Amino acid sequence: MDKHINLIPFPHSIIEREGFFESNNYKNHIKNNTDSSILAEGYRLEIGPTNIKISASDNAGFFYAQQTLKQLETEKNDTNTDKTVRFPNCIIEDSPAYSWRGFMIDCSRSFYPASWLEKIIDVAAFYKLNRFHWHLTDDQGWRLPIPEYPLLTEIGAWKYDRRFTDRTTKIGGYTCSRAYYTEKEIRHLVAYAAERHITVVPEIEMPGHVSALLAAYPGLGCTGGPYKVEDRYGIFDNVLCAGNDDVLKLYETIFDRVCNLFPGDWIHIGGDECPHTAWKSCNKCKKRIQDEGLQSVDQLQPWLTVKIASMLEKRRKIPIGWDEVLDGTQNMPLPKSMTVQSWRGIEGGKKAAALGHFVIMSPQYDGCYFDFKNYDDEYEPGGRATNTVYNSYNFSPVTQELTPREAKYVLGGQGNLWTEIIPSPKLAEYMLFPRLCALSEALWLSVDKKNFKSFSTSLTVHKKRLRSMDILYYDGKLE
Repeated sequence: MDKHINLIPFPHSIIEREGFFESNNYKNHIKNNTDSSILAEGYRLEIGPTNIKISASDNAGFFYAQQTLKQLETEKNDTNTDKTVRFPNCIIEDSPAYSWRGFMIDCSRSFYPASWLEKIIDVAAFYKLNRFHWHLTDDQGWRLPIPEYPLLTEIGAWKYDRRFTDRTTKIGGYTCSRAYYTEKEIRHLVAYAAERHITVVPEIEMPGHVSALLAAYPGLGCTGGPYKVEDRYGIFDNVLCAGNDDVLKLYETIFDRVCNLFPGDWIHIGGDECPHTAWKSCNKCKKRIQDEGLQSVDQLQPWLTVKIASMLEKRRKIPIGWDEVLDGTQNMPLPKSMTVQSWRGIEGGKKAAALGHFVIMSPQYDGCYFDFKNYDDEYEPGGRATNTVYNSYNFSPVTQELTPREAKYVLGGQGNLWTEIIPSPKLAEYMLFPRLCALSEALWLSVDKKNFKSFSTSLTVHKKRLRSMDILYYDGKLE
């Protein structure tokens, strides 16, 4: 392959031809053709001596062809005063291996301005990613307004900054005392992403990781509080009271608002890392177990998950939960609509697929967690483990452990950036890139066509592109 073809993700098929197409206004030479035989999100790009032809069956396909064109574009020479650009003559036929090509950013632990998220969406779209999982609530902050429950933002959105003793947030020049996104900001960001064929998937955590919620409404916990917006990190016993009907009323209202703000098909409900300690000594929870005929306290979470999922089904949304939502469901199956995101390994995804649930793979130690170090060095930022660029590139949502039937339920994969120790947008960029570039190719290109050496060569050029997009990226060892 000639060195000038530096595409990420690399296309499924490319035929190089002699010469270049040159123009100082190339968009006037593009001909679009609708072809229903081309797969969803796929395209055929033909660059000839005098014109460019794009064929696709949907708008996403035309958009991705344009991203490929942007990557192929080079200036004719260093003194290019007439802005002439050139493209290599070639034929590209391309379509994604997976329909879910996602990235998650935790904006509860560290709050990032909406304008910065727009920049990340621009870069993600450039690399043909199509899902932005927006982690909006957790122990350390509640980041979206629910007017019927104003204390969620009046109390729950306060942010402890680990570098200061007062309750303020100072991140990259962005300073606030209560950190949350307004409805206007959310609607704008959702529309901005949709224009770039990225669906925003909000996550509203339950029944654990809710300290910020309980600080605002302590009556929704088993003990009645007092609770606080956490400045610590970890797993806390303060969870929603599964025996309190007011919890269900709260989430009915939350989902009315969330479903109005986010028109996409999916809502993430969390479900991870929920201790059952408080439920064991809670009279309301004991009564719930008795009234519902549950066998043990461990069935309270699947009972609550089913209730929450049914709220979303009623609103024609697809619920997503972390793989813990499968725990304790032997005698209380989840609704078939529940999509399971497998993060503790592939086992949760395999189990979910065997039960007929769609699956998103994001196993933490297999290249999908971007809060881990880029390289095993004591001076590298990040924690817990190491996840190299090579690890992210080598990730595959479908592995040999899955049967062919189970593999059919795997929608794709996702990279996750948890931000407990990522207090600034620039550090977040450093943790995301270029691993997110590597993951984009892992999710677009079929395993048999992946080539890390070719990717590494392309990455040299793409680092310049990242710089031009004002991205601070990791520039060390790749494996």
